[in-house]
Amino acid sequence: MRKRPSRAVVPALAASALFLAAGCSASSAEPSSRADHARPAAASSSAEAGQPLAVAAAPEAAATSTAVARPGAPGGRAHRAALKVTSYDSKTRRAVISPVGKSGSGVRVTESPFPSPSAGSTAKPHGTTVGDVIASAPAPGAPDGLLAKVTEVIGESGDGTEVQTAPTTLDALLGDDDAKGSVPVDPASFDVEKLLPDVQVSWAGSGDVHVGPEGAKVPLGSLRIDVGAKVATAPGAPASAAASVSGFVQVAPDVDFSYGGDVARSGPGAAYLGVSGDWDAQWAVKGRAAASAQPQRVPFAKLHADPVLQVGPIPVVVNLDLTCYFQIGADGTVTVDVEQHLKGDFKAGGTFGPAQGWTPVDESHMTSSPVRTSVTAAGRVKAALGAEATVGLYGAVGVTADLAPYLRGEAAGSAEAATTTGSTAKTDVAATGDWALYGGVDLTGTLRMQLSVFGTPVFQRVIPLGVLHREWKLADGHG
Repeated sequence: MRKRPSRAVVPALAASALFLAAGCSASSAEPSSRADHARPAAASSSAEAGQPLAVAAAPEAAATSTAVARPGAPGGRAHRAALKVTSYDSKTRRAVISPVGKSGSGVRVTESPFPSPSAGSTAKPHGTTVGDVIASAPAPGAPDGLLAKVTEVIGESGDGTEVQTAPTTLDALLGDDDAKGSVPVDPASFDVEKLLPDVQVSWAGSGDVHVGPEGAKVPLGSLRIDVGAKVATAPGAPASAAASVSGFVQVAPDVDFSYGGDVARSGPGAAYLGVSGDWDAQWAVKGRAAASAQPQRVPFAKLHADPVLQVGPIPVVVNLDLTCYFQIGADGTVTVDVEQHLKGDFKAGGTFGPAQGWTPVDESHMTSSPVRTSVTAAGRVKAALGAEATVGLYGAVGVTADLAPYLRGEAAGSAEAATTTGSTAKTDVAATGDWALYGGVDLTGTLRMQLSVFGTPVFQRVIPLGVLHREWKLADGHG
């Protein structure tokens, strides 16, 4: 079970359903073989009417919801059950299931839409039985949610029904249904771990707008992290050239989910999981950074959220981790005073089709706003303020994406440049030698084999997301 960071600044609110989760959890083991499950049960009455399942943020009342399907049984379609996972042991994969409303040592029995078990069954009438597929929102012992199949009913106790479970896949619940949607992640649902002293967090939610560290209002639905830190200064540099980095990252992440059932086969005919959203970053680099063989990468905040998507009657738990960092590389000879502001959007994920299997999706569109830079002496410098995100389902990491907007400068002398982009483009230059200033963005990542949690074939190696690299010249000159 993951050790949770303490909540810093962000209060506890109900999780709502990126940024594309790491670690082991209730279902992080290999999914069961596709031959293990009988014809999957479809999920909800909306599909019976030929309509796709709705995908939305789970309401607060559904934060502990459970869905159950009984594949192969009459009336065994997935439905929202009046049950809850009271406890789960990830080592033994044993769970205790109890009706909602249980109190004291007694259990209030609720009616099940499934027929009573046949003679000789180990299940209690109207209760959990072997073959049931359970999807649960985060529960005690299963902080990433639980997606499992009941393989044995061990017995009854005052806490509920104890069962032995095994990993399973989403197609056992979704069957031949279709579902598609993008759901914003509530910024207040993130756990935040500060990795450097001078880190501040602000966000804005409906009905409660918070003010950022510099007094600027944060847009609704956005999370902002400000940082200021010293970095290694080149030996022999004067005190006035002490190197430092400061700025902020602001993101409004959405989780993108889709599933397309295939009536002709077991498993989905299509699937997608990813993260997208708006991005805003501004940072300044000052001083003479020390030379290094590789760029210095310094994480300054880690964030984690478990938004619950309500896919028809099924709670689909998305695990989202975000690590914010700054990175700087220099040759140790150049002194800079650089400021950059980039904003735009991004999309990263994996899409599945039966012909091509899993393939990556990566998009980013960024624009530059006014930049001021001062470069003294010949040299080079590159600075980025980025974020690495992982997104998965029920504790199984599916997609890792690293978005790194950057600013790169190089000079064969010294330069002073004030550059404004857009329709009012203007450059004022005082330079000796050649100089150039570039903006850019890198988007990289991987697709992991745990994406087979959808019920797709298991692939034996990670699939690179590809390298999306774009760079544009902001200003150049010769003096």
